[in-house]
Amino acid sequence: MASEDYKLPETGITIKKGSNVIIPTYGMHHDPEYFPEPERFKPERFLPENRESIKPYTFLPFGDGPRNCIGMRFVIMVMKICIVYMLRDVKLVAMEETRKPLKYYYGQGLQLKELILKAEKRTRLH
Repeated sequence: MASEDYKLPETGITIKKGSNVIIPTYGMHHDPEYFPEPERFKPERFLPENRESIKPYTFLPFGDGPRNCIGMRFVIMVMKICIVYMLRDVKLVAMEETRKPLKYYYGQGLQLKELILKAEKRTRLH
């Protein structure tokens, strides 16, 4: 809800105080102007080398800013649990292609630049 009147730059549109503001994320995510072939499953759109082709704030699966979706934290927690369950059955092993020493950068916290590992089935003792 708008807390004060706000004029959208270069549009002539004013959002009046008290108006509900809704961002049509489904519409943006399925707009061919922002995502060519929007109905096609193309996860490579989101690879680091394609990041420049995504216009800022057109992909908002969890919203953005201080009131982003609390579901984002839940999804991250679920993914961590999935990784833990996976690691019960496999171990990750460095390969010839694994960069040594590892290279880090600061994104949302300290992150690896790239990590290539091989998954090997664990032998489980009962």
